[in-house]
Amino acid sequence: MPNYVITTDSTVDMPRDYLQKNQVPCLGLSFSMAGIHYVDDENCPLSSEQFYSLVRQGQMPVTAQANMTDFIQMVEPLLAEGRDVLHIAFSSGLSGSLNSYNLGAQDLLGKYPDRKIVVVDSLCASMGEGLLLYHALQNWHKDMSLEENAQWLEENKLHLCHWFTVDDLHHLHRGGRVSKASAILGSLMGIKPVLHVDDEGHLILVEKVRGRAASLSAMVKHMAETAFDPKDQMVFISHGDCLEDAKKLEAMVRKQFGVKHFMINTIGPVIGTHSGPGTLALFFLGSKR
Repeated sequence: MPNYVITTDSTVDMPRDYLQKNQVPCLGLSFSMAGIHYVDDENCPLSSEQFYSLVRQGQMPVTAQANMTDFIQMVEPLLAEGRDVLHIAFSSGLSGSLNSYNLGAQDLLGKYPDRKIVVVDSLCASMGEGLLLYHALQNWHKDMSLEENAQWLEENKLHLCHWFTVDDLHHLHRGGRVSKASAILGSLMGIKPVLHVDDEGHLILVEKVRGRAASLSAMVKHMAETAFDPKDQMVFISHGDCLEDAKKLEAMVRKQFGVKHFMINTIGPVIGTHSGPGTLALFFLGSKR
């Protein structure tokens, strides 16, 4: 098998057992809540259910970008073993973490000049980043070299479509996506925004619909407009502690497109801080974002 390791960070929102099974080192990003600092990794004492319960109770978490030192601590043992690294990073359009990774890579390559570290700006978020990781692992199993895999990711990441809806407009207001007046009025009227991640990795409000059912239908509509051969794709769905809605969306996609392969997982606290409970997201490959 290829002599490089694929690494990522916890904003991929992938199941822990998937990362462990595929031997993917994952850097846990940090967040703070109620004066307590947490790292979003397998040792985090706060479950997803507890996190969202606290948010619903009014606790407002705060996130921090990745730390260069933490990245070095994750990657250096791999280089010392004689292996190269392909790191899939959280979107530079949503975080300054990419800069920490690049600085860490420069530092390490000074110590290990015979090794390779390639950092890919995924321009993705949540399980969109996770779906890019999934395809990178598929490429690794096909014996793609590090350079070939990195090139594939660069050529295909803008085909990674992200469609989101949120249940509470106030979280988008906190993130600067909608005005306070729009958040209040929209909530009173049952307005549900539909958003996507654009080619620069930013979260963009695309349309507003009335009611939860309409927001799910809008995501399926957007998938119909751009998806490549959806029947044969792996499709990801992530949710902010609303599993029943995620299953409902899965059933809609399965019925319309005949999709056979899905992965559903909870949105972790780093992304969930900014999207809130009730967020639902759909990820697939398409002709454009």
